[in-house]
Amino acid sequence: MEERRAYYGLLSRIFIAEMDGHTLAKIEKLPNFKELFPTYYSWEERQRRSRYKLINELLNVDYTDIAIMHLIPYESFYLREDGMIESGGANPVIQIYNDFGFRVDLDRARVVSGDHIGVELEFMEMLARATLEAREAGDEEAIGALLEQQKSFLQEHLLQFAPLYLINVAEQARTPFYKDSAKLALEFLLEDYEYLCEMVS
Repeated sequence: MEERRAYYGLLSRIFIAEMDGHTLAKIEKLPNFKELFPTYYSWEERQRRSRYKLINELLNVDYTDIAIMHLIPYESFYLREDGMIESGGANPVIQIYNDFGFRVDLDRARVVSGDHIGVELEFMEMLARATLEAREAGDEEAIGALLEQQKSFLQEHLLQFAPLYLINVAEQARTPFYKDSAKLALEFLLEDYEYLCEMVS
């Protein structure tokens, strides 16, 4: 459960905003860094450039392309017939967030709507953390309800659009970092859904 929480937190941070030196350093110090980001690990530019130049000249330019300019990381864009982003209170994920006391700071996250993939991943991290707390408290009823909510949110929201978005990122990203991140996220989401289906049943 702690591993699930950590993965959701990592992936949320990667997709919610541009990279910074502190976060990239933490990622590169992960014990399984080479396995999680194999192409980025061996990328020559990572060795050749300073971290500052790597981030500002390559990674953040790529992030702008895959999250702002050319690809759209919002659930409503994929599900609405008009292809618009639902940024108001009518967005169904907002009510779910409200039910769990989850508040989205749009300015901090630099997103225009709560159904951004990074925010939805952060919500899943929050639910996973709450499940850990329920387990520590020995609250079996709360654990069951939280696992059911995570399965439902994955099924009805994240998995309705994230696979297509992540496949597009893996194909169109110009840096190994975001290609690896997209592949990691897609694989993790599909595996976690299988895990939650088993746990709930």
